[in-house]
Amino acid sequence: MAGFVRELERRAGPALRLEQRAAGGVGCVVWDAALVLAKFLETGACPLARRHVLELGAGTGAVGIMAATLGANVTVTDLEELQELLLVNIENNKHLVTGGEDVTEFQPPPDYILMADCIYYEESLEPLLKTLKDLTGPDTCVLCCYEQRTMGKNPEIERKYFELLQRDFELERIPLDRHDEEIPHREIFEHRMCPLAELWRRGDGITPQRDCLRCGCDSSAPNSFSLAD
Repeated sequence: MAGFVRELERRAGPALRLEQRAAGGVGCVVWDAALVLAKFLETGACPLARRHVLELGAGTGAVGIMAATLGANVTVTDLEELQELLLVNIENNKHLVTGGEDVTEFQPPPDYILMADCIYYEESLEPLLKTLKDLTGPDTCVLCCYEQRTMGKNPEIERKYFELLQRDFELERIPLDRHDEEIPHREIFEHRMCPLAELWRRGDGITPQRDCLRCGCDSSAPNSFSLAD
């Protein structure tokens, strides 16, 4: 399938080379929100070395691969139809990932969950929020970066997302002056989230060892790939 490469410059070392596809849907392109989140990780605001990171809706893998180059043990996940592109980009950039460890025995909750432009389809909101509740632990930090869209139903979808989210998560908008200065971020917003303590007090039937994806590519997580060595 025809593709084209997007280079994502890094502060240190060679750029990431991310293959995109002309056809295949929204997950086959590196969107601006992914660039903003990837470059924010480079600022060092969130320590990533040897931390366990899960990216939801990884698409091309830009954010997760950047996290891996910063020393994190990363699992990227997305729909089955995007697996081939994810694997291509992991393979193309694996020489930039140093260190790492065997994560096949790692059990969630992860230290970080990363999401870029996951607020898109209304029908995916409640499954996404359930996934977040199931995967987060009391110390998990969720970073959500999205482009604010004003056409059609997008404002309503965004409003509903944050209305539902705030039932179980505490939100903090990351100030624009903490973003990478080289990446334009007009109309792109980033939030840091953590679960409310009440979510863990009431239980909700969530048992991280039982209900959460394993951080590794195996039968329990068929749509995920580990970027650790």
